Amino acid sequence: MVIRTLADFLPAALQSKPRVPTGSPRSMPPEVSSFAALSDKLGYLSKADLKLIRDAYKFADEAHLGQFRASGEPYITHPIAVAGLVADWKLDAQAIMAALMHDAMEDCGVTKSELIERFGAPTAELVDGLTKLDKLQFSTREEGQAESFRKMLLAMSRDVRVILVKLADRLHNMRTMAAMAASKRGRIARETLDIYAPIAHRLGLNQTYRELQELSFSYLHPWRHAALEKALQRARGYRRDIVSRVQNDVVKAFSEARMRVDISGREKTVFSIYRKMREKHAGFAEVNDIFGFRIVVANLMDCYHALGVLHQLYKPVPGRFKDYIAIPKPNGYKSLHTTLVSPLGTAVEFQIRTDEMHAVAEAGIAAHWLYKVGAQKNVNPSDVAQRLGAMWLKSLLDIQNETRDASEFLEHVKIDLVPDAVYVFTPKSKILALPRGATPIDFAYAIHSDVGDHCVAAKINGEPAALRAELRSGDVVEVITAPGARPNPAWLNFVRTGRARSKIRHFLKNLEHEESQELGLKMLSQAMRAEWKAAL
Repeated sequence: MVIRTLADFLPAALQSKPRVPTGSPRSMPPEVSSFAALSDKLGYLSKADLKLIRDAYKFADEAHLGQFRASGEPYITHPIAVAGLVADWKLDAQAIMAALMHDAMEDCGVTKSELIERFGAPTAELVDGLTKLDKLQFSTREEGQAESFRKMLLAMSRDVRVILVKLADRLHNMRTMAAMAASKRGRIARETLDIYAPIAHRLGLNQTYRELQELSFSYLHPWRHAALEKALQRARGYRRDIVSRVQNDVVKAFSEARMRVDISGREKTVFSIYRKMREKHAGFAEVNDIFGFRIVVANLMDCYHALGVLHQLYKPVPGRFKDYIAIPKPNGYKSLHTTLVSPLGTAVEFQIRTDEMHAVAEAGIAAHWLYKVGAQKNVNPSDVAQRLGAMWLKSLLDIQNETRDASEFLEHVKIDLVPDAVYVFTPKSKILALPRGATPIDFAYAIHSDVGDHCVAAKINGEPAALRAELRSGDVVEVITAPGARPNPAWLNFVRTGRARSKIRHFLKNLEHEESQELGLKMLSQAMRAEWKAAL
């Protein structure tokens, strides 16, 4: 049994820090600022790959010569740090090269053809996907921003390494944003909270997701963040005895059950506490599940065995058990969650998972590369990681095919970045994950666009239901179609998924075009008949 000490219980990401963050949390791998430090992280790559990466570094160093960051540091320290974060995920040489050169096209006038000639087409495509469209002229800055997101997300749908490098880039920028002007910090933090953090969550990169949220909150609401952080520090002192007692009871219970487990403590982030207070209209004192434990076991069946041990130790809170192993989250997350009542009346949440589930829970889609290099024998979550976000990535292309306007595209993608989900069943027991608030129309379009276009009615759990009814987890949904049916414009008022919204709008636009064409032909015929009669 592996037991973390109480000193390890509280994550360093929430230790006391300045109101405006100036560095990375100690829970994250240390950042690198020199190529020598980066090289120390690349032991999993071949000598040939290391040579390519060294060449990419020299190229980027020359391209950024004379450029400095707002902090006064040489600009090249930023690409090196981004490459270091990418190396922590054990991505391949092409991704690390792209991280080193990700600003070369945008800031240094380097062309895509030059990159293709020097480093090959795959690396050049990655860099191109990361490049903003600053050189194009847009009517508004928002339009340019939307077009940049569209280009990046479509590149991501073709090669997910694009967004992994982009997330590493954004994470380092957020960690080092103190030197920027306050107005710029606020805009970047809002963009991070609205777009990049949800994308990290959607791809299962939970560690990155939590840090992006925390840093964004500290910049957007520094006083609220500072006040909650102080309250959390006080709560640690008040509840230290509770945590120690629960930890000792849990260790003893698993020892008596002769189970080998890894027990570690976890604490909600300041942002997650703030969000819970907002959602429940509650004060800090009313958020009582701040502390929790993570139990990592050897195999799948041990997850359920461990659950039984815990439920025999303390009483579970009714309605607070979630089996994300039987029904994983849309981003591939798997764990058992249960909330128990400690002897002192405090609610304590436990997460139970295997090593493989833990790797995917923290690194998400990046776990594919982490394990591809043989980091751990007999554990291979790569198959799971490769499927993470696959349906969402495919839906990006579907939305793009139906949407030509960049702002509309971004609007649809934002809708689909909702972290909460409901799980519903088809009549043949297939599970579909949809955003909270989804309707039978969303369900119909999730099955197939033809099913959505010809939907006329729906049944939920065998009973007739309105097409705008909100679906709940566990519902069995049946869609009734008719050949002559077509989408109703009123559906746009209540559908929740970007796919459904883009499909409906596309159908209506085509219909409008066809009707206009038909009307034009009629008007032309009438005009020609009138001219013919006048000529006679």
